[in-house]
Amino acid sequence: MSLLVLSCIWSRRHEREDAEAMPDSMIRIEGFTQRFGKFEAVKHLDLELGEGEIFGFIGPNGAGKTTTIRMLATLLVPSEGDAFIDGHSVMGQPAEVRRLVGYMPDIFGVYASVRVWEYLDFFARAFKIRAHVRKKVIDDVLEITDLVAKRDALVEELSKGMRQRLCLAKTLVHDPQVLLLDEPAAGLDPRARIEIRALLKELGRMGKTIFISSHILTELSDLCTSIGVIEKGEMIVSGDMETMTAKIGASRSVELRVMDTELVLALLSQDRRVTNIDKENDEKVAFDFAGDREDLCELVSTMVRRGVKLYGLVESKSGLEDVFMEVTKGIVT
Repeated sequence: MSLLVLSCIWSRRHEREDAEAMPDSMIRIEGFTQRFGKFEAVKHLDLELGEGEIFGFIGPNGAGKTTTIRMLATLLVPSEGDAFIDGHSVMGQPAEVRRLVGYMPDIFGVYASVRVWEYLDFFARAFKIRAHVRKKVIDDVLEITDLVAKRDALVEELSKGMRQRLCLAKTLVHDPQVLLLDEPAAGLDPRARIEIRALLKELGRMGKTIFISSHILTELSDLCTSIGVIEKGEMIVSGDMETMTAKIGASRSVELRVMDTELVLALLSQDRRVTNIDKENDEKVAFDFAGDREDLCELVSTMVRRGVKLYGLVESKSGLEDVFMEVTKGIVT
């Protein structure tokens, strides 16, 4: 299905009469703290996310990810602090927050003996969606989660991957602006993980703000626009991937395919941001580049102006594994 069709399906937006009254952020967390007796599960957490961000909340099991998400979903009252979803307080306006968020827990129950559409109809009724629009809403979420063919199937007949998609469909029935997803791909096979990841990308491109937790870094590396690393209840570092890789001094690995490698080698050797130059063959040169995308564009443009005949470029950068290992270095687990 094309992005245009999906965008048409989920194009409803909350309009505001006074544009100046719009909040600067979709999610703002201020001093979130959660204590269970003397144990602090989350410690003075601060975070701000804009509309359309896909935020990866990374940390080992027991780091405080689920506790934070449950507080955002108004299912757990913070011991201290507050959070705001599109300007609405988790502490002071929980009913308004629940209308704005869709929560997908890491462990969820399904009603095995009901049909897929009945399962979704139950949650649509819970959100007080009127009878004359419920069928259209159910059809929409089945379409976007690719479950149309399973509309009349019993839930117990679904594979685990399809049940995950059904739970996500349930999370979408009231068209939330914010999705809170706790380990949404846990226990899935590789194909199902890829399908869930592709679906979340589409939702992000539609403007949904997605807060997704995981301890599997490869699950998030090609999905998130920003990440945060939590360890023992404390946010160690957070930011967009460009900022994070810059903080750890990471470099990009670049491979150029050119007609004249000798000219490329001469030009690269003059740039202090370039290291580990490797002429792989007469048409391929690889190197590490300590700069951002604009810097890389400038370097390539300069080479072309100097006469380099470039016909291919492959670029990769440090992944979440590199960021996580660097920022948690020295922390005793």
